[in-house]
Amino acid sequence: MKKLIILFPIIALLLGSCELEKNPYDQISVDELLSDPGSIQTATVGNYALLKGNVGYDGWVDDLHRISEYAGDNIALSGGTTDHLFYLYNYQSIPTNSRVARFWSNSYKITVGCNVMIEKIPEGESEETDQLLGENYYLRALVYFQMGNVFGRPYNQGPSNLSIPLKLTSDTDDRPDRNTVQEVYDQVIKDLLKAESLMSINKGASYASKESAQALLSRVYLYMEDNVNAEEYANRVIASGEYSLLSNGEFKEMNKLIPDNNAEAIFAVTLSKDSDLLGQWDDWYTIGSFYATVDGAGWGEMYASKTYMDLLNKNAADARSAFIAPQYLEDEEGDKIPAVYWVNSDYKYEFRNTTETAGVTTFTDGGVTYTVQSENINGTTVYYFNGPDGRQDVTKDFDLKKRNGYPKFYILKASLQEDDVHMWSPMVSRLAEMYLNKAESFAKRGLDQLALDNINILRVRAGVPEYELSSLPAGKTVLELVAEERRLELAYEGHRRYDVYRNGDTMDRRYPGTHLNGANAYLEIPASASRIIEYIPEQQIILQPSLIQNN
Repeated sequence: MKKLIILFPIIALLLGSCELEKNPYDQISVDELLSDPGSIQTATVGNYALLKGNVGYDGWVDDLHRISEYAGDNIALSGGTTDHLFYLYNYQSIPTNSRVARFWSNSYKITVGCNVMIEKIPEGESEETDQLLGENYYLRALVYFQMGNVFGRPYNQGPSNLSIPLKLTSDTDDRPDRNTVQEVYDQVIKDLLKAESLMSINKGASYASKESAQALLSRVYLYMEDNVNAEEYANRVIASGEYSLLSNGEFKEMNKLIPDNNAEAIFAVTLSKDSDLLGQWDDWYTIGSFYATVDGAGWGEMYASKTYMDLLNKNAADARSAFIAPQYLEDEEGDKIPAVYWVNSDYKYEFRNTTETAGVTTFTDGGVTYTVQSENINGTTVYYFNGPDGRQDVTKDFDLKKRNGYPKFYILKASLQEDDVHMWSPMVSRLAEMYLNKAESFAKRGLDQLALDNINILRVRAGVPEYELSSLPAGKTVLELVAEERRLELAYEGHRRYDVYRNGDTMDRRYPGTHLNGANAYLEIPASASRIIEYIPEQQIILQPSLIQNN
């Protein structure tokens, strides 16, 4: 990049040009281009297209997912990689991370495209053009909100901290310095309120709508700890009647649905098997390809973490387990091999095959036979054995295929849309989040029963027992239960990193994975740590020295 902002991508897109450094004004004027509602619609669709990239794996939403999800505690990488995603995963951040740099660049391509539309679309001429104007306000707000999460510290750590530059014009010479966290949040809210007021047409989950603006406002206010407004805007979405929770059975196959066929999808970056991932190797470079190998396609190198699996396995019938596919080993007869496994003090998996005689499960280790015992804790059966170092809790299941010693718990939430291997449309907002936002806002105001009522809505759908205020799990607060439910429900949708740090919690990564390799491994990352946010791309600092780098 030769400027903070690459010129006008929507126009370059419409002209079929991939030559981003060429000024599109040399070929056609904006006024001519946006002379009728049809061309405005086409140009706005161009801004949506920039969210997903050329074939769905090099765009804004792809890099956002990896930045957001890989730094959480729901995933475990089973090896090394030269891809810069490794630095996102292990917190060894570098200012030259190519994925972070591309996310920055793509973000400003989108926002400049939106700025062109905002400047040129006349307000109040028709419902159609107002809708399109509102969509551009929404897209700009979405991009700046997510950029603020990546490069700016959580709101409650200080609104005066530096965040990102807010470029609000299409002037190529307008290269602002970094704004504060407060200024970014103010602008995001301003844009979303404007979007909400303008949009009156719901074209489905592939496009912005009044409800998508309200859903994002609910999250923005939640991140600001404005819990009353977080509840208010969640209620607006729920009361709209536009959305409904999928049934238990439908939810288990949510990943297979296109957004417009998903009753709880509010807004998603939609990919289609008819227009995306058409190349021979495209399925190998999607988000889902790193989480699973399906029909021989995909790297399948990053798996569900031990701590996520422990949380999920508290209820065997939990519908959310449908998105995890353990890869079991089989014996010569094609049967799964009974086993127990646990994590040792060095954060390595230990697997032992078991035998069962007259209802008693045993295994042999070092010539010693151990008996697997069980007890009921808070309605969950817990298995353990008494070893040389005392009690050791175990998971009683079957032996699994492994890569470098890490069991393959494939993640399917980002694959199999329309039964097309690794097709997936990343979800931005869905109805379940609105209940979770309400629950958190209630818990933080001491309205514990109301908080439980809202997470119980999702627990009933998931097929697991409801919580009762009179008999909460030992040692758990209502807010902690809400956080656990949010982790279960929104896993692999890009929330976890921000949910932990915005609440001042510590990211606990004391579980197996290559994030623990090397001399400077991070087992725990407190919310105060420098690297909970990414460096401003070094090239941007070189080209614009007035940009202040994150510490």
